[in-house]
Amino acid sequence: MQSNSQSNKNEQGVNLVDLSVYLLSKWKWFVLSVLVFGGLAWYHYATSPLVFFRSVTVIIKDPSNKTSTAGLDRYDNYINKVNVANEILQFRSKRLMREVVQRLHADVDYRMEKGLRTDELYNLSPVSVSFINVMPERHIFFAVTPRSGNTVTLSAFEGLPGAKESYDVRLNDTLKVGDERILVTGTDHWGKSWTGREIRVTKNPLNAVAGRFQGSMGIRQEEDESSILVLSLKDASPRRAEDVLNTLVNVYNEEALNDKNQVAVNTSEFINERLLIIERELGGVETQLESFKQSNQVMDISSLAGQYMGEAQTYSADAMEQETQLKLAQFIKDYLTDPTKNRDLIPSGTGISDATVENQINQYNALKLKRDKLIADSSESNPVVEELNNTIHALRQSIIRAVDNMIVSINMKRNDARSRQAQAQARFTTVPTKERQMLSIERQQKIKESLYMFLLNRREENALSQAMADNNARTIDSVDGPVGPISPVRNRILLLGVLVGLAVPGVVFLMMLFMDTRVRSRKDLKGAVSIPFLGEIPQDKGAAKVGVAVGGEDGILSESFRILRTNMAFMAKKDRPMQVITFTSFNEGAGKTFISRNLAMSLVLTKKRVVLVDDSIVRGTTSAR
Repeated sequence: MQSNSQSNKNEQGVNLVDLSVYLLSKWKWFVLSVLVFGGLAWYHYATSPLVFFRSVTVIIKDPSNKTSTAGLDRYDNYINKVNVANEILQFRSKRLMREVVQRLHADVDYRMEKGLRTDELYNLSPVSVSFINVMPERHIFFAVTPRSGNTVTLSAFEGLPGAKESYDVRLNDTLKVGDERILVTGTDHWGKSWTGREIRVTKNPLNAVAGRFQGSMGIRQEEDESSILVLSLKDASPRRAEDVLNTLVNVYNEEALNDKNQVAVNTSEFINERLLIIERELGGVETQLESFKQSNQVMDISSLAGQYMGEAQTYSADAMEQETQLKLAQFIKDYLTDPTKNRDLIPSGTGISDATVENQINQYNALKLKRDKLIADSSESNPVVEELNNTIHALRQSIIRAVDNMIVSINMKRNDARSRQAQAQARFTTVPTKERQMLSIERQQKIKESLYMFLLNRREENALSQAMADNNARTIDSVDGPVGPISPVRNRILLLGVLVGLAVPGVVFLMMLFMDTRVRSRKDLKGAVSIPFLGEIPQDKGAAKVGVAVGGEDGILSESFRILRTNMAFMAKKDRPMQVITFTSFNEGAGKTFISRNLAMSLVLTKKRVVLVDDSIVRGTTSAR
């Protein structure tokens, strides 16, 4: 019983040999499908635009590893710290890509049909088109056809209302269409070979072009802790991809230099302003000293009071130092309280002795630069920007209070030094009044001169710091890539077309096969019914028209009816031979009459008496007796 069940299961399963024979019988459809889909694949390959790949490898420099002059690296800890993730985001920023597109004029495409494909010319175009007063976000299309005699024909305008069907323009002449002006110039590739060949010129929106380049650009970090980046770009023109990558690196370095020098530039402006003031004051003191010496005929008081000045000079030097610090502190306070400089960076590194105030100023400048960069990439309504504004305001107030405290402290020290100096000077009351006046003038001169020289040194150091500012990114491997296009891949597309051509008819024929519920052979019945199978009669339309196909001759039909007759004899019991055979079906035209007639004829050939009855009362039933 188990073997019978297993046999039925095997017969109901899919026979791969029969399935292969069935599919091979449809080979004409497979050939036709392969030709159709293969042709479509070739057409897709022939019309697809070429895509080229270019890449460049750069290293982001770390300022902590740079060699810098002592005293000039105070800005590096706040400005030049490199975060590779931030630099990647800056490379991907739309502002940088817009600048690249504007510099390269990459928003203007030059295309020409070559066979079924349209190729990008870029710098191989014989003409260059400039849109003089066209807005960056306009979309304009027209065709340029070079003619003989340095003239071109402009036609098929789109995006320019009021344009004529065509214009004949000489090179370097400006064409005015409505409010727009278009200038067509020749390039180094201009020649007779381009005469009559149409070039399609498209002015694309600037933001759309920048977005397209951003979408086709990839940035990969070589390792997690590495500062080496690989910038790649896919484009229809290999030369344009190279230019975009090179220009992107250059624009990035320019932006980095501007950020590094921003504090130094503000400091330089502050120092120059103070130098002008101190220079005028120093000139006034020197003029006063010169007039005093001429009127009082005094040249040198050290020879007169040198023996009394030993102790006084110590306190004088201390007082001069405190005076210098007081002036610097007052300068910083004036700068902080000046409403016109409320949004500027605070000059740092001016020589203030209080390290706490200096650190607060550096912290304020770092936060200010961070806020300005965030505003450039977003807006002032950004919650992070608002929080930074509050922090900056609080820090500025803290610096003002610290400077006020420092001024009070310096005043106390200065007053103490002056008090001690006055006590020392009281000893030489014998010194004439005019000598004391001269010393006072000289002291003012030394204070002004000391401050003037200090600011001059600071200006030179600041200028040197600006000159030492270096690029953030250095190119390791220049722009390179495969010579040929990376897309479309001909063999892959054609192979895909052939596979689809084989798969489509295969799937269709398999669906037709598995969804077909008609009985076509004995295999369709043996697994579905449990009654014995007696035989199968092949279909012969010619014999069906005659009605009787069984005769004395040998043939497929005659042999099939003989097999049916023999199997029926085996099924009969010996004691009860078959006397009546009934043929029935669910519908007309199923072959009852054909089978009954030919089976009756086959029985007659065995010398048996047969009566064939066509029962018309019971519809659809034929009996043989």
